[in-house]
Amino acid sequence: MVRDQAQRDSLVARLSRIEGQLRGIGRMVREPKPCIDILQQLAAAEAALARASHAVFKLHVEYCVPQAIAQGGGAHGKQLKELVDIFDRRAR
Repeated sequence: MVRDQAQRDSLVARLSRIEGQLRGIGRMVREPKPCIDILQQLAAAEAALARASHAVFKLHVEYCVPQAIAQGGGAHGKQLKELVDIFDRRAR
């Protein structure tokens, strides 16, 4: 969970821009625009989504995992397993 309001606002703004990019790509397909133009916009949207994913991943590693470890109990094991699962999914 993103607890810092500034980080949350930044992430929401980033995702809103990506959403706008995707709507624009949909319009390009409907118009229709040249495939190369659509592919360029898709690549830009993919890169923007990857940056958003990286930002959330970084927050998870910097805040969520250390908090779970500090709390002790079984929570840290679950957080670490989730971290490994995320690495696996990102590697595909």
